[in-house]
Amino acid sequence: MSETLLDLRGLRCPWPALRVARAIREAGEGAVILAVADDPIAPREISAVAEARGWTVSSAQTDSGPAIRLSFPPKNVTLSLPR
Repeated sequence: MSETLLDLRGLRCPWPALRVARAIREAGEGAVILAVADDPIAPREISAVAEARGWTVSSAQTDSGPAIRLSFPPKNVTLSLPR
């Protein structure tokens, strides 16, 4: 499982959400993204972007401060390909 830390401090919305959207597009299966942002609107927008794409959202703590933890695939979901 790969983990990516996005330091989005100093960016104002919509930039944190746009950076998260790019990271989500580039992430592979089992990826985890930790987003650290100081814009008060960012957690709501980042969560909306992630949940719209099927990612699980939770809070986390990093050395850089409070973060939003995004993981894919969502817990308790089995992905399978058609035969």
